[in-house]
Order: sequence, then structure tokens, then C-alpha cells
Amino acid sequence: MDFTMAIFTTYLILSVILVDSVLGRFVVEKNSISILSPSDLQSKHDGAIANFGVPDYGGSMVGSVVYADKGSTGCKPFDGDKPFKSKSTRPTILLLDRGECYFALKTWNGQQAGAAAILVADTIDESLITMDSPEANSDADGYIDKIGIPSAFIQKSFGDTLKDALKKGEDVLVKLDWSESLPHPDERVEYELWTNSNDECGIRCDDQMSFVKNFKGHAQILEKGGYTLFTPHYITWYCPQAYTLSSQCKSQCINRGRYCAPDPEQDFGAGYQGKDVVLENLRQLCVHRVANESNRSWVWWDFVTDFHIRCSMKENKYTKDCAEDVMKSLDLPVEKIKKCMGDPAADEENQVLKMEQELQVGRGSRGDVTILPTLVINDVQFRGKLESSVVLKAICAGFKESTEPHACLSEDIQTNECLDHNGGCWQDPKSNFTACKDTFRGRICECPLVNGVQYKGDGYTSCQAVGPGRCSVNNGGCWSESRNGKTSSACSDSDLSGCRCPSGFLGDGHKCEDVDECKDGFVCKCEGCSCKNTWGSYDCKCSGDKLYIADQDTCIERKASKMGFFIIFLVLGVVVTACVGGYVFYKYRFRSYMDSEIMAIMSQYMPLDSNHNNIQVHDAEPLRQGSSA
Repeated sequence: MDFTMAIFTTYLILSVILVDSVLGRFVVEKNSISILSPSDLQSKHDGAIANFGVPDYGGSMVGSVVYADKGSTGCKPFDGDKPFKSKSTRPTILLLDRGECYFALKTWNGQQAGAAAILVADTIDESLITMDSPEANSDADGYIDKIGIPSAFIQKSFGDTLKDALKKGEDVLVKLDWSESLPHPDERVEYELWTNSNDECGIRCDDQMSFVKNFKGHAQILEKGGYTLFTPHYITWYCPQAYTLSSQCKSQCINRGRYCAPDPEQDFGAGYQGKDVVLENLRQLCVHRVANESNRSWVWWDFVTDFHIRCSMKENKYTKDCAEDVMKSLDLPVEKIKKCMGDPAADEENQVLKMEQELQVGRGSRGDVTILPTLVINDVQFRGKLESSVVLKAICAGFKESTEPHACLSEDIQTNECLDHNGGCWQDPKSNFTACKDTFRGRICECPLVNGVQYKGDGYTSCQAVGPGRCSVNNGGCWSESRNGKTSSACSDSDLSGCRCPSGFLGDGHKCEDVDECKDGFVCKCEGCSCKNTWGSYDCKCSGDKLYIADQDTCIERKASKMGFFIIFLVLGVVVTACVGGYVFYKYRFRSYMDSEIMAIMSQYMPLDSNHNNIQVHDAEPLRQGSSA
């Protein structure tokens, strides 16, 4: 077998392995397509999202369907200046037939003709397939990246239904809906990028490196804020047991044929080998693992972009030494990363790459990874152009509604529906507080939380402040009025049941009127009393020099009250004097008791004279002499 045949045989083996192991489990990602009119055709169908263009993840589009009678395959540019450009407020959705040329070319020609979206109808009865972009060629390079509209592949029966209705002259209105194409269960999005460190694999390698460079800023902000969990992955293949000792497998694989990659230049005798790519893929996996252990997982984006710039294959710098220089510049622990990589020459499993091969195979509803690069968001494969703003929009569609970060509410990727008539939600006319909350998927009408005060209501027609602190915001929606420097309010933070008019007022709490207590005769009924109504209260006065007691609604003599105060002070004086005398007597008795106790103790150690008046110490003088000897 000559060298060329050996190359062909090796690639055939790898291709068979790839097809047998993964192609059968490829999952077609879908969006919903509903016929809105005519009414007798109202129904819901699936469309397969194309792997190019810009699907509107999290959004929808309503438009009129148009079928191209001439050139229905869309393989040639359409005549005229944008013949399918909408002449009304509804965008045009162009229906084309399958066949004769690339799917991407059909979409490009439709976009050039003014269509807002493309539907490609199958020509045979079969399951949906994913429309992919063509392999690298000079023709496709001119338009693939320029496709900026969504497209979907539909089944033959659905396409026939649309065509029949259009032939009858009916206005066919459909809704393309991507709002549920990506799961959005919680406030964190988990996503993966299946990529490759090889920079000599043509347009797809160029696209993925361009994406990594341009998306790095978004990715690192989202990761540092805890909004996302990102994981890089790399595809490898294995060499069949019978060929592990062949020169081809040795040059393309590590760990005795267990982990392989195609030759970058597709020439075994020149340039870099497949095993060089496998080793760098493994190194980049370990960079992420080790960085993640120190809570710096986002450094992977820096390493990959710096490595691509500094260690290019084209400049013959795709080496271990160059990679380690990049690691050092980013303060990454080189020895830890080496340990993570293991021994590529050993005849044993590499735990990092083994896990990658297991993850490459889909589980449950998730399909196998067969296309490079592939982005997986919340366990669903992303379809569409791998471009920074497009991917950011798809990631934003993966957040639970109203939990998305501020980056997802940028005018560049979504429309703030609250700016148009407040989104149809409630708005306070005095303070402009609104129940409209902008989200990536649209707007929701939800009563707001303002300065710690929660509003409650349906969000559309009414919202009322409730809970503690509600009176600080528009007085809780209750009545309030000020007169002569006095303010009365029907709102009380201690009474959360609603608005209640305060004492001295009557009403429903939203309107309160002063009560004339004097007129109603409820107060100031005592003999000789005169009543004067005030705002929110009343004044009651007694005739003569009498004093009015409100609690008893009675008048008492002011002199009597003075005599009473004299008696009180007199009683207090007697009590204080008794207390002071008692305290003095107590101290005297206590001192006498202590003196007697001390005398008793001293009598046990010192003799007392017969009169118990003088104490004599006979040995005092001799003791003084002895102490000076």
C-alpha cells in the first residue's frame, strides 16, 4: 500500500468511526410555526432551525407567506429590486422548495430579495433535517457570514398546505416562534463550546476563533457575575485496535491510539501532526480545570485567545514551550496543568479525555456533537451563525423570565417594550412608578417594589402600596390633608388593612371629612361647658375659673385642685421625713451591734480590768527593747 492509500485508509477508518458512533444520534433542533389565518387552516407545526443565519431565540415573528412561482428553489438571484420586501407592516416570509443548490444559498438569495425569513419545504415525505452551511469553498465564503435572517426547514405536507392556500389567493399569516426553543428554567445559564485548538482547518476554525475573541468580554462578565456556568469541550476520536501500532495512528493519536485528531494539513509527512492537536486540546482543557479550582474559570478565554495570537501553526509556534509562556503570563500554575494532562505516552486511559469522549455522546434529548464548532445552551444545541451578538441573545433566552442580567436588556439585542405606552401596564400618575418590567422575552406587568415598599394588584389596571412603609409612598394611596400647620392622614403603617380616616374624621379612607363633634352633641355635655369645633378635633371650655377634665367630661374648681396639690405635697413630706428618720435609727442600731461584737472578740484574747474600762499590755516595753538588739 503506497503512502497516499495509507492516508486514505486512515481517514476512512476515522470517518466510519465518527458516522457509526455519533451521526445516528444527531438531534434536529426545532422552533414552532403556527398558521394564524385563514382560520380553517389554523394549526401548529415544527420547523428545523438552520445551522446558519440568525434564529430569533426567545422571540417570535408574525408575517405573510409568499411563494416564489418563478425560481421556487431560490438557487438564482430573484429579478427586480427586492421583490419580496414587505409593502405593509407585516414582514414577508418567503416559501421555497428544496433542491438544486445549498440551503444557505437559497436563504441568501431570499434575503437579498427583501424577505424577512425563509421556509424551505421538503420535496419528499421524511423526518425533518437540519440545514447546514456548505463546506469551505470560494463561493460560499462570499455569503455565509452575511446571512442575517432566520430560516427553517419544513415537511412536505406542511409546505403543500401553504402552497394550496396561496394558489387560492388567500392571505396566509404565520407565526415563527423561537420562545421555547431553548429551556429557561432558572436564573443561571449553563453552556458549552465544543471547539478545537487547530487553526489550520479552514473557514470553520477561523469562525470559531473569531467568535472566541469577540465573545470573550461578554463571557467573562457573565461568568464573574455568577450568571453563567461555561465549560469548554474538545472532540477526539480513537484508532481501532488493529491499527494502533501503525505509523498513521502513532502520528495522530496519544495514549496508544485512544485519543486522535486528524492531521492539520492532511499530510502525514509535513507540518504538525494530529497528536500535536490532541495535546494542545488536552492542555486547554486542563487550563480551564485548574483555573476553575481557584475560581478563575474565565481565564480560559484569555489563554485561548492569547495562544491563538502568539502560538500560531502558520508561524510554526504551535508548541508546548509557547503554551507554557502564555500560561506564565496569565499567572497559571504550569506544574498543576502538567499533572492534569498526565502521560500522553502511557498505554492507559487519560481521565480528562475519556470524560470528553463520554460527553460527546448525547444523553436523553441531547444529541451527539458532530459539528465543529458546536454551542450547547442549557443542554440544547445552538443553531445559527456563531457570532457574538447572536450567541449572547441565545444565552439571554436561557434565563428564567425577569432574572436575566443587565447585559441581556441592551438595546442592541432586544426592544424595551415598556417604552411604548408603558407596555399597557399600570402607572402611578403622580410619581410615574410603573408595573411594566422589561425582560429579554418581552414585558411583564408586575406591581413594583419601590423604596422597600411593595405594591400589589393585577399590574395592568391597579397597584396599591401594602406593608410597612407604605405611607411614605403617595401616603399609601390614602387621604391626607394639611391645615394650619397640622397634617391628618388616613394611612397608618401599623394598620395594614387599608385606609381608615383618623379620629375626628369620617369617610372611606380615600376621602375624609371633619366631624363637628359639638354639633353632634357627643362631647362637652357638662353643665356650664361651651364647645367650639376645630379641624379634626374640638375645644371645650368651662365657665368661670373652672378646669375642664376631658376624660370625665366635667369641670372642677381650680382652687380645689391647688388644695389637693398642697395635701399631696404634705403627705409626701411626712413620708420622706419618716424614711430619713428610719434610716438614721437603723444606722445607729447597726453601729451599736457591731461595737458589741468587736468587744466580745477582743475579750477572748486580751484580759480586761474589773471595770472593763482600761486595757494594759505588760510586755510592751521589753518587746520594744528586744526588737532593737
